[in-house]
Amino acid sequence: MTETRPKQGKSVFIRTYGCQMNVYDSERMADLLKPMGYAPASAPDDADLVILNTCHIREKAAEKVYSELGRLKKAKARRADAGADMTIAVAGCVAQAEGAEISARAPVVDMVIGPQAYHRLPELLARAARSRGAVLETDFAVEEKFDRLAAREADGPAAFITVQEGCDKFCTFCVVPYTRGAEVSRPVDAIVGEARALAAQGVREVTLLGQNVNAWSGAAPAGDNSGDWRLGELCRHLAKIDGIERIRFTTSHPRDMDDGLIAALGEEEKLMPYLHLPVQAGSDGVLKAMNRGHTAEHYVRLIEKIRAARPDIAISGDFIVGFPGETNEDFEETLALVETVNYASAYSFKYSRRPGTPGAAMRKQVAEAEKDDRLARLQALLERHRTDFNAAQIGRALPVLFEKPGRHPGQLVGRSPYLQSVHANAPDSMLGQIAPVRIEGVTPNALAGALNDEGEDAA
Repeated sequence: MTETRPKQGKSVFIRTYGCQMNVYDSERMADLLKPMGYAPASAPDDADLVILNTCHIREKAAEKVYSELGRLKKAKARRADAGADMTIAVAGCVAQAEGAEISARAPVVDMVIGPQAYHRLPELLARAARSRGAVLETDFAVEEKFDRLAAREADGPAAFITVQEGCDKFCTFCVVPYTRGAEVSRPVDAIVGEARALAAQGVREVTLLGQNVNAWSGAAPAGDNSGDWRLGELCRHLAKIDGIERIRFTTSHPRDMDDGLIAALGEEEKLMPYLHLPVQAGSDGVLKAMNRGHTAEHYVRLIEKIRAARPDIAISGDFIVGFPGETNEDFEETLALVETVNYASAYSFKYSRRPGTPGAAMRKQVAEAEKDDRLARLQALLERHRTDFNAAQIGRALPVLFEKPGRHPGQLVGRSPYLQSVHANAPDSMLGQIAPVRIEGVTPNALAGALNDEGEDAA
């Protein structure tokens, strides 16, 4: 006989797939549910409500969701046998793109919630309790969503803030314009209000999020006659908030990298010297087929301009290999661009056909074996550059924001200005503090160091 636990309130388990935007959305859903009595569950089988916050960028990510739903179906049946309910929700981009298909393919799902509709979670839960079928909510209402979100509770000294959503670029490989909608920017006052509230709770670092974050634009605050702002002005404004010591932003598009933002990177010390600027390919022919709106030379010149403004900046990127029509010569041009830019880190993937995108219908699809070979070669080159960049930090004293305890007693883990994970022996009192750490070694996924007690400035 299965023993049921006594009811002390409701519990929720949220599993997040994909990008930092989804991480932010999951945090906000948890905030919405707290006033309703939902506390975090340690595992989905123990939860009254399970939310899968999904990603639709790559095919395998979507299939993982259906695999998880199959497992949850069994868990839900076990709970029912024990006299306990389980509500299952699919949120995020898969929900937006495949809402009706989810309901048909996985009847165990009680709610399907698009990324612009999760602010209505309380009312959707009430509807689901009354409904005999899945509740489907996939409206686009970005402004309404942010207006109705609950106040946030900080979870550590670093936090995400969504400032922009959606995409108008319509790259031929990407589903984001169809799942997140058109580009929408949050007002300055709303962003500043969220940042101030986080700073008051001890947050020292904020990362501004957007599908094309540097497409953000908005009117200057009341009393400021400087006109419309772009991301550079917003970052300078946020840097004036007491307590906020570090500012990052991701993900940027080369077409929106304007002179004001580049100048801010060079002049504002609180802007971290790390820029994620995807290029996707090094061949102009492939870039045109992708509808990227820039050439390889334009991208390289842009990197040179950014480095001239901020010589210590680390560049990160995204790459897709095996896009339809990509030849061996095209791929060699991608390798050449990587050598030229010399990335500190990068993400690389095989092209995956996404239904409804122009790329899925293109001729000259590249064979999987060829994609595998190209990806292996590209990743080997990118890893060499990443390893070299990390090794170059040995001997330097880097300012590290300590965020959490490490694996070993007396150890803390934090982030360098270049977003590297850094671990060092330090007292718990250093959590939430920024301190210089002299880098002594490199592991596959982190830097190892010691608190710098020699009076040297962190570089």
